[in-house]
Amino acid sequence: MPNIKFNYLYRDGANYKNFSSVIFDNPDDISIDVLLKIIKPKLIDETWFYVDQWNLPDLHFAKWNNEFDHTWHEFESIEYTNGVPNAAST
Repeated sequence: MPNIKFNYLYRDGANYKNFSSVIFDNPDDISIDVLLKIIKPKLIDETWFYVDQWNLPDLHFAKWNNEFDHTWHEFESIEYTNGVPNAAST
């Protein structure tokens, strides 16, 4: 059974981006469609989230501009992968 790769990014106020992903074990073989139905309503406007609330690595840049930058991250996609899990499923 494939694992689940969660892809996300941080886009700062100048539109510079940091991309990352985490891989979750999928022992119950949950489909992508079911996962999207679970994930999307938990996002802000079905797009953004706070990494500290989701226990994911922070992708903010070291240089911060209080006038333009923000604290949320952007959900990009989920997909199946044969990669090794590197995040805890909860």
